[in-house]
Amino acid sequence: MQMKNPYKNKPWFKFLSNKYVWAILFFVSWMVFLDNYSYFDHRFLDNQIEELEDNKAYYQEEIKKDEEQIKQLKNPEQIEKYAREKYFMKKENEDIYIIEFESDSIQKTNP
Repeated sequence: MQMKNPYKNKPWFKFLSNKYVWAILFFVSWMVFLDNYSYFDHRFLDNQIEELEDNKAYYQEEIKKDEEQIKQLKNPEQIEKYAREKYFMKKENEDIYIIEFESDSIQKTNP
């Protein structure tokens, strides 16, 4: 006596028992999870590209600032001002006083 499959005439059973459906499911799962060019790898690489583009924009802006500063430093008066502000250089017979405010210093916090 043979048992009849009660689901044999159901549409979803016919759909799932089709070999082409299984081949497509295998292919899709392979491409999404296992392949070298999987969806997750693409997401990771896209995030890296976005981060690198942000870095590029930041560094281009910094280059513009530096180029502007280089243009200003072609003037001898600006060179003197820059040396005094950044490197605390002074002329002969001149005293320099450095004033630090509390808000400028790094505050240490006890854990």
